[in-house]
Amino acid sequence: MPPGVLPKGARGRILTAALRLFADLGYGGTSVRDICASAEVQATTLYVHFPSKEDVLAEIIRLGHEELLRRLREALLAAQPDPREQLVALVRAHVLSHCEHAMLAVVASAELHALSEATAAPIRVVSAQAERLALDVVERGITLQLFNCPEPALALRAISSMGQRAAYWFAPGCGKTPQQVADTFADFALRIVGAQNKN
Repeated sequence: MPPGVLPKGARGRILTAALRLFADLGYGGTSVRDICASAEVQATTLYVHFPSKEDVLAEIIRLGHEELLRRLREALLAAQPDPREQLVALVRAHVLSHCEHAMLAVVASAELHALSEATAAPIRVVSAQAERLALDVVERGITLQLFNCPEPALALRAISSMGQRAAYWFAPGCGKTPQQVADTFADFALRIVGAQNKN
């Protein structure tokens, strides 16, 4: 988990334990007993903080999506107004998040389907906000004739999928740093949207 995201105490230990177990065994392969044993808490303590196992998963996924949105917003605010620079900033933030916090990224993406529609709905709103940030940048680049991209939504799906998969294969010792992967993927993203070279 990114620093400062988890609460302290038993609640934080439960989430940390559950994240590891969900990443290793999957949501369906993890029991409440497994989480309690790993977090070193009684089941009654877990249920004080979370009504069900699904609520534990929902909280992990919510934290993951909200942290990613925060990082994307920060990157966009720090970038130059040129849509090319903004897209690079967004892609770098997205890829770095998935490389540096791979376990959280994998669970937040792969296990979202396990939530009920009602539980997943607020998380999907956060995800849609992140997608809108990127789509606004690409659409503005098209308007300014800086991007040659007839299918911006599909282009962003390709860019997003590329970044998400980094969480599955990136590891220390793979021959690349997170920064190098982020820079390379940002270059790929510019090519996908048909970015025009700067004068």
